[in-house]
Amino acid sequence: MNAPEHHLSPVPPLPTELLDALRSDFAQRCSTALAVREQHGRDESVFDVPPPQAVVFAESEAEVARVVALCAQYRVPVIPYGAGSSLEGHLLAVHGGISLDVSRMNGIVRVDAEDLTVTVQPGVTRKALNEALKHEGLFFPIDPGADASLGGMAATRASGTNAVRYGTMRENVLGLRFVSASGEVIRSGSRAKKSSAGYDLTRLLVGSEGTLGVITELTVKVHPLPEAVSAAVCFFPTIDAAVRTAMQVIQIGVPIARCELLDANAIKAVNAHDKLGLKEAPMLLMEFHGSDAGVAEQAAVVQEVAADHGGEAFEWATTPEARTRLWSARHHAYLSGLQTRPGCRAVTTDTCVPISRLAENINASIAEVEAAGLPYFIVGHVGDGNFHMAYLLDPNRPEELATAERLSAQMVARAIALEGTCTGEHGIGLHKQDFLRDETGDEAVALMRAVKQALDPLGILNPGKIFVR
Repeated sequence: MNAPEHHLSPVPPLPTELLDALRSDFAQRCSTALAVREQHGRDESVFDVPPPQAVVFAESEAEVARVVALCAQYRVPVIPYGAGSSLEGHLLAVHGGISLDVSRMNGIVRVDAEDLTVTVQPGVTRKALNEALKHEGLFFPIDPGADASLGGMAATRASGTNAVRYGTMRENVLGLRFVSASGEVIRSGSRAKKSSAGYDLTRLLVGSEGTLGVITELTVKVHPLPEAVSAAVCFFPTIDAAVRTAMQVIQIGVPIARCELLDANAIKAVNAHDKLGLKEAPMLLMEFHGSDAGVAEQAAVVQEVAADHGGEAFEWATTPEARTRLWSARHHAYLSGLQTRPGCRAVTTDTCVPISRLAENINASIAEVEAAGLPYFIVGHVGDGNFHMAYLLDPNRPEELATAERLSAQMVARAIALEGTCTGEHGIGLHKQDFLRDETGDEAVALMRAVKQALDPLGILNPGKIFVR
């Protein structure tokens, strides 16, 4: 799928002086090799865009500042790159330029266990961080599924399976260091839990998708490992019954840590991929955190609610191995789904609505895709009103892409009409720019443009994303 035409424009060659300076400063860590550029020119979206013109691997904040300053001097785009797991074309070089890879900036700067904070470089992945934290009896709860880098997670305001209890990156990032569009290092926030000092630059950068600055350091909240953890699966006769169970669990105030939905298509896919043997019916995958008594009480309440909606075959996973097996299957759902139609691509969209409108949104979306006859599967963080629809299409059949885009647009329009949002966690990127205007209005988009113009007057930071340059 090509990026929308209004994003693509003729890309002039990189200035020789810029390439000479980058090669002088970075030697082998500045690459124009096609294989390296292509690796940095694809994410998990369906867009096919020419790769960046060069890739620079930075290993320090000073190096990030140097690259950005050089790009500003020559007015060349610079696109931050972490783990490459974004879904909406965030890292694609639609105007050419330099892909600035910060994955080697993967150090844990400090762990302040007494204050429940940790400071990391942007290339640290969530799994690496949690591996380091477990010896302190702590964990970082934001879990978007992919082993994403924390810099990228902050830039896209990621959330994931634990958001229903622990919030998103917006709630868990306390402070940042970032490089501005002019190459200056800026510090925002602190390790304090709250502040009333001036404009909240931290929240402005979180979710800015690399368009306002390049994150070089993050201070985030961490949490004590719970005394007891228990996971459970429960199967339902219909999607509606599963969703209404999740709604009621939230509405009565059960502090459930995770509440994930997989439809029968997703279950069939993960069964084939991970050899699980689960019943191929709509399923809720839940997790409870707390004391032994608290976890048992939560589970009993949820089991009772599920039974009222026809839930059956309640199964428990209390050992770390059993829980990991279940959650690995959930995180593999996307790749498992792709394997059900070899050679396919997925148009994956997400919306988030008030929890009371979730069943309406999902049911209508299912009816539309089944009427269209396009293969699909559903996974969702239904505890916070967020779900993902993946439309599986043959890349050689443009009519299938057109159908998927039509269905996606209908789903998003409905979510906005239900007082929800066009994206709960994927972000805007290339794919949802028109939807952002529908959701917020022309005046809000104009104000966002004004912020972009003020902080990046040359338009070099990840241009073409969120709204047209």
